[in-house]
This record gives sequence, structure tokens and C-alpha cells, in this order.
Amino acid sequence: MPRRTAPRRHYRAITLVALAGLALGGCAETQLAAHTAKAIQGPETKTQGYYKVGDPYQIGGVWYYPAPDYNYIETGIASWYGPGFNGKLTANGETYDENDLTAAHRTLPLPSLVRVTNLENGRALTVRINDRGPFAHGRIIDLSRRSAQLLGIEQKGTAQVRVEILAGESRQLAEGARRGTVMAAADVEGPTITPSPRGAVAVERLPTTSAATPSSRPPIIAAAPQPPAPPPVRQPLDASRAVDGQVTQQAPNPGRLFIQAGAFTNRDNALRLSGQLGQLGVSQVSETRVDGQVFYRVRLGPVASVNDADYLLERVIGSGYPGAKVVVD
Repeated sequence: MPRRTAPRRHYRAITLVALAGLALGGCAETQLAAHTAKAIQGPETKTQGYYKVGDPYQIGGVWYYPAPDYNYIETGIASWYGPGFNGKLTANGETYDENDLTAAHRTLPLPSLVRVTNLENGRALTVRINDRGPFAHGRIIDLSRRSAQLLGIEQKGTAQVRVEILAGESRQLAEGARRGTVMAAADVEGPTITPSPRGAVAVERLPTTSAATPSSRPPIIAAAPQPPAPPPVRQPLDASRAVDGQVTQQAPNPGRLFIQAGAFTNRDNALRLSGQLGQLGVSQVSETRVDGQVFYRVRLGPVASVNDADYLLERVIGSGYPGAKVVVD
């Protein structure tokens, strides 16, 4: 499936630049023509996106199954993308901006909010998922360039990370995107702000004139009922406001890299696979519990570096195990 689509070119602006370049001579005149064309074209605008989950798809022999998963948490290797895709469309129809705090994920709903922690330096940042990817084996998230900069990943290119979905915020973001609106940033991530309390207003109820109600009866004073709280203000879809750009710092906690070939509820199946993969490296079976269910994980490693993990992962996938992945433990 096409991952991103290039925006339409402004042919009229291009024609004007060409004509102006022919009419004017020298470097100064050419720059003037370019500035004139930009003024005619107007400022660049971003295309705003929509809610999307999508159908299962296959890339490089590996199947991916997009689905809402508000319990998602995973450790692995992060990468980043930027200049070659800047200005193109993301998988949910937004205009990609490498300076926005966004990321690509292979299966989470678009948009979603996740907390990414760089385990190597302890930095953590909230980013918005608005694209599909990464499609390089062994990567779990593809960060925008600005996100990578703030997390200290840009220069190195990759890092061990933990990615955890922010369930409540992601549900709000998804609901707003379905309706074509989104909560303001304060409503998505911050505390709810309520209107200031208003003082009671005395209201004088005028007496009626009748034999049973003498005109000398004192007025009745009552407090006015409080007006209902106004509904949340809905705004045009601008999900980028759901992240605040704040980087938090905690103690670094890098782990060891493994290739996980599979996880089974049946221990014999895990032992069988471990024996088959023993020719590729040191294979082991470890037990873990997920929501009370026991799983037996088949892993190779640990390996010394990301490059070594990439090499071993490709060998495991090539041996007929396309669901294998790099994990950090």
C-alpha cells in the first residue's frame, strides 16, 4: 500500500517563476522572481487528518494488523524520519511536518497519543501517532525529526525505547477525530478547568393583589438557580495541540537486546522452536505472565548492538518466522 503521497504542485506558481527567471538577469533578479512567486502562491497550509485504523496489510512478507489497543506497551528500537517525507501526506491524510511532535506506528489507531521513553538517557516525551511505519524490521516506532531531537536520538539514529499508549487521552483524541473536532490541549492532557463560581442573585417576587394576599405582604427573596456548566468548546481538528512538548527526565535504564521469535502458551511448542533456532545462536525459553496468562517466550541473545540485532533478526525472519522482533529486556 502507498505509505505517503506527495502533495499537488502549484503549476501556476512554477510557470510564473520560469517566466520571471527568463525576464530578469543575474542572481538578484532570480531571487526576486522566486519571492514574487511565493507571494502569489501564498503561505503553505497543512492538510488536517482524520481517524483511521485500517485493514491488515503486508510489507516485506510481514503482516500487520491495525487495531485499537489501549493497553499497548512495548520495548524495542526507535528510529526517525524527516527530510525525505516533509510536506507529504501521512497515512491519515495529514501533512507531515518534521518539526511536529509526531510519529509513525504500524498498528495503533491514527491518531493516538503515546509516551516514548529513551531508555538510554532517561528522556521521555509525548508524541502523536499520525502515520504508518516503520517498515524496517526491528523498529517499533518512527519518530519525527523534532521528536528525535528532543529525545536525544537524532545524531545516533536509533535508541532503545519504551512506547506506552496514553489510553484516556487517545480515546478522547480518537473521538474528536471521528467527529472532525478535537478537544483543546488543556482538555486532552491537563486538568479540567471549570468556570469560576458565581454569587447568588437575589430575586424579588412581586406580590399579586387579592383579598387573600394583602399588599403589605413582604417580598419573597430567593437565590437564582445556577446555570448549567457550558459544554466543552469544540474546535476544528488540530490534534497537534494535544502534545505539549515537555521532556521529562528520569534515570537511564538501558536493557539487553534479544530477538524474540515467538511466544506460546504451550511449553512444548516453545521448546521445539528453540531447538530449531539453536543453529542461529544461543536460544532460550523464558516464562512470563500477561493478564494472568502464562506465556513461554523463545528468544535468541542477548546481542551486543543494534547492528547485530538487525543481522540476527533478518536471519530468523528468513528462516520462516516473519513475526520475530527485537525486544529490550
